[in-house]
Amino acid sequence: MCRLLGYLGAPISLEKLLYQPKHSLIVQSYQPKEMTAGLLNADGFGVGWYDDRRAMEPFLYKNILPIWSDINLPHLSRYVESGCFLGYVRSATPPLAVDLTNCQPFSHQQLLFIHNGFINHFRTSLYRPIRNLLSDESYQFIHGTTDSEHIFALFLNFLQQSPHLSLAEALQETLLTLTHLAKARHTYFSANIIISDGQQLVASRYANRSPIPSLYWLAATEELAPGVIVASEPLFDGPWQACLPHSLLQVDPSGQVKTTTLDFGATVPLR
Repeated sequence: MCRLLGYLGAPISLEKLLYQPKHSLIVQSYQPKEMTAGLLNADGFGVGWYDDRRAMEPFLYKNILPIWSDINLPHLSRYVESGCFLGYVRSATPPLAVDLTNCQPFSHQQLLFIHNGFINHFRTSLYRPIRNLLSDESYQFIHGTTDSEHIFALFLNFLQQSPHLSLAEALQETLLTLTHLAKARHTYFSANIIISDGQQLVASRYANRSPIPSLYWLAATEELAPGVIVASEPLFDGPWQACLPHSLLQVDPSGQVKTTTLDFGATVPLR
């Protein structure tokens, strides 16, 4: 299991978000408290952020080293400032390779995507069924071998097929499709996901069986700039709220938070 971090709000230095909290993403990489599988997150990391002054597309910094071993990141984090960050530390699911193509965040145009979870026996369960649903264009988005990148490609496929869908609707379609595929092939998956276009955050806490990986959110207090944080584990003491199991969380550009329960027993595709 990996650890995730998303932030949307007033511009803040990456250092203040990534390093200063007492249970920061750095600490969670070697001393996580709520992982449901694995012990460490030492198989690479990545950070994505936006700068509206220069480009709409996000910037990325990735490494296959454990995040605590990267000597450049502390210096970079003091320089980079943004109102939207996504961060990720990886615990690779065997036998998936530890290389840069498998490091998150994944990006396409203005979108950033990170995923904590897995598809059980991915190569022999949902690998081909997911690919069979993709358009030729969406298929080309896949550069690595992870289940996470295939989920992102499926998400992008829904957006391409139905451009009117919001990010939340496309994510709901993606989770619904995965649920149907997994049921048909008697497998299971978990999909805690954070997606951003630089103006909003959309996150899911979802799995088709227990346990569901942890996910929390907090309207940032005086410890950080005004904004909303979404994280696998609380970064510091405060009134963190656990995302409900089987739910979507949406943070709009004004910082308003909306939660939606996913009831796929009664849900039909949104298209």
